[in-house]
Amino acid sequence: MQMTLTLEQEAIRDMARRLATEEIAPKARQIDETSTFDRALHKRLGELGLLGMTAPPEYGGSGSDTVTWCMVVEEIAKASSAVANGLTLTESMVHYLIAMGSEEQKMKYLPRLASGESLCSFCLTEPNAGSDAASLSTTATIEGDDVILNGQKMWISGALVADFFIVVASIDKAQRSKGIRTYIVERGTPGLSFGEKLDLMGIRGFGTAPVFFDNCRIPKSQQLGGEEGFRAVMHGLDGAGRLGAAAMAVGVAQAAMDVALKYSLEREQFRQPVFDFQSVQFMLADMAIEIEAARLLMHKAAALRDENQPFTFATSLAKTFAGDMCMRNVTNAMQVFGGYSYSKEYPIERLFRDAKIHQIWDGTNQVQRMIIARHLKKEAA
Repeated sequence: MQMTLTLEQEAIRDMARRLATEEIAPKARQIDETSTFDRALHKRLGELGLLGMTAPPEYGGSGSDTVTWCMVVEEIAKASSAVANGLTLTESMVHYLIAMGSEEQKMKYLPRLASGESLCSFCLTEPNAGSDAASLSTTATIEGDDVILNGQKMWISGALVADFFIVVASIDKAQRSKGIRTYIVERGTPGLSFGEKLDLMGIRGFGTAPVFFDNCRIPKSQQLGGEEGFRAVMHGLDGAGRLGAAAMAVGVAQAAMDVALKYSLEREQFRQPVFDFQSVQFMLADMAIEIEAARLLMHKAAALRDENQPFTFATSLAKTFAGDMCMRNVTNAMQVFGGYSYSKEYPIERLFRDAKIHQIWDGTNQVQRMIIARHLKKEAA
C-alpha cells in the first residue's frame, strides 16, 4: 500500500483545503443556524471536479482514486459537515449508478451529479428498519411494464433538495434480503411526497426529511441493477458510505483539535496560557495520536478499495474507530474551552453537535463491531 502522497494527491488536497478555508468556512455558521442547503457551494464543488470524483471521465467524473477522495472529504468536513455531507452522498450515489446502472442510466444521471447540477438522495432507512436493512416495509409491486412503490422512508439526507432518488424496496418481504430491489425515482413523480424538514442536532442544512410513496408508479426500466439488490446496497455502504463517514469524522476531529490548540495558546489562567498545563497538553497529544491513527485506517481501507481487494473489514475498522475517536476528542476539545464551549461564538459548539452522528449513520458502531467480530470468527475457522 502506498503510504506517501503523490504530487497530484497533494495538489488536490491543498485545493480542497483552500476552498474549505476561503469559501466554505465563512458560511458554515450561517448554514448551521438557518438549516439551509447552500446549492451554490455544492455546485462550486462540481466546478472544481470534487463531486463524483471516482466516476470515469466519460461520465463527467475525474477518474480519481478513493484515497484522494477521502482526503477531500476530510478537508471539506473541517469547514462544514453539511457541505461535506453533500459530497459524500453524491459519491455514494455515483458508486451505485456505476456499479448497477445501465449505460443509459449512467449517461443520464452521472454527469448531472458530477457537475453539481443535480442531487440524488438515498432512500433506505425506515421508521422500523435502520441497522436491519433487510427488514424493509416499502414494497415494489410489478404491474406490467411498471413498478408501484408504497411505503415510508425516514432520516433521508437531502430529501427536500434532491432532484431524484435511489429507493430501496422489497418485491417479496418474506424473502427478506433476496427480495430487495432498487429503483430510480424522479422528483415530481405522482405518489412521491415529503414530510416536514427535520430539526436535527447536527449536520444541519441538508434538507433531511421523511419521504412517502403512495402508489408511486414508475417505469420498470427505472430499476437499478438486477436481482442483486441487497448485496449491492451493502457493498455501496462499505464503500463511499462508510468510508465517507470515516473521512468526515476525521475532519471534524481535526477541526476540533485545531481550534482547541489555538484557544489553549491564547487563553490564560493563573497567569499562564492554558496550554502550559500538562493535563491540557496530554489531551491535545492524545487527540493528535488518535486522529492520525483514524486517518491511517481510513487510507488503508480506501487503498484496498482502489486495488480491488476485499475492504469490508478494513472499512468497518476505520468507520468504527473514527466515529468513536471523533466523539471522544471533540468532547475533550470542549474541555479545553471550558464554559466558552457552550457558546455559539466558537465553532467547537457546532463541531460537538456534528460529531455524534458518526457513531450512528451508515451502520451504527455496534453493527460495525458485529461485522468485525464475524470476520474474526471466519479468519479463526
